[in-house]
Amino acid sequence: MKFLDEVEIQVEAGKGGAGCVSFRREKFIPLGGPDGGDGGDGGSVYLKASANLNTLIDFHFNRLYKASRGENGKGSDCAGKKGADLMLEVPIGTEIFDADTHELIGDLTIKDQTQCVARGGWHGLGNARFKSSTNRSPRQFTPGHPGEARRLKLSLKLLADVGLVGLPNAGKSSLIRAVSAATPKVADYPFTTLQPHLGVVRLEAGRSFVMADVPGLITGASEGLGLGINFLKHLDRTRLLLHVLDIQPIDNSDPLENMILIENELIKYSPELAAKPRWLILNKIDLLSEEEIQERMQSIKTQVPAQVPIFEISALRRVGTHALCYALGDFLDEKIHF
Repeated sequence: MKFLDEVEIQVEAGKGGAGCVSFRREKFIPLGGPDGGDGGDGGSVYLKASANLNTLIDFHFNRLYKASRGENGKGSDCAGKKGADLMLEVPIGTEIFDADTHELIGDLTIKDQTQCVARGGWHGLGNARFKSSTNRSPRQFTPGHPGEARRLKLSLKLLADVGLVGLPNAGKSSLIRAVSAATPKVADYPFTTLQPHLGVVRLEAGRSFVMADVPGLITGASEGLGLGINFLKHLDRTRLLLHVLDIQPIDNSDPLENMILIENELIKYSPELAAKPRWLILNKIDLLSEEEIQERMQSIKTQVPAQVPIFEISALRRVGTHALCYALGDFLDEKIHF
């Protein structure tokens, strides 16, 4: 299924039903009086967070959603039926904005959480409502009020505990494949990852966390170059970032320069995102000897703050991934109980 994380739609709530003008006309009841009932309220439009969805693609093909209008009132003091509400399901993590004012209307981060986005119109009043001691035969009624109509922008931000950042081909997709059941494409050319992927890392019974992989960043990503900048918003909700660094780049570039490049792009894109806790993951150690690994490690440590954890792994060979996952689990457990 194609991944879509932003879309604009039009929602229209139902109009309220009009009140009724009616009088009792029954045999042997000479003073029947007014008996026109009220109309029914119009149906409202709601959005509901569903755990069964992970994309907004369904809204790409149908952009207009209308709730039912309320029925008009009837005689014999019968009120009209309320219009049926319209419930639209969206993925968990969907932000709802007014497309015209850019106001944040709601943020659906919990399963089955709902948000009313267009309120149905109020019902009209029948002539029985206007009866008084001085107006015994009222012919007044009120029409139903129109329902709310608005343009919405839906923006999906995936919910994950750990996010992966790095250059294309650093091994982010290989890592998430190694530690979870996610199966993003892996190949020996850049930008094999074209959309975000989520994977559940299960450590033991009742203990797991969610990892997110987004397309790789390149120089100038904060200005819109490449793909990763379009999906970095999916890391906004994460509690920890893993900077995956290729210790032996295929283009023979300097790993240190690559690390600094990504750090600069994160800061330019969002200081808040760059301020998240971050660990450094040195990937593809299977390509180097032990002496070469230690040499690279010492060089990289001089450029990394002492409090930043550094892990050496080979995602392809699954070397060091087990220890990394349990360290991540311990870190996240501490954050929960803090």
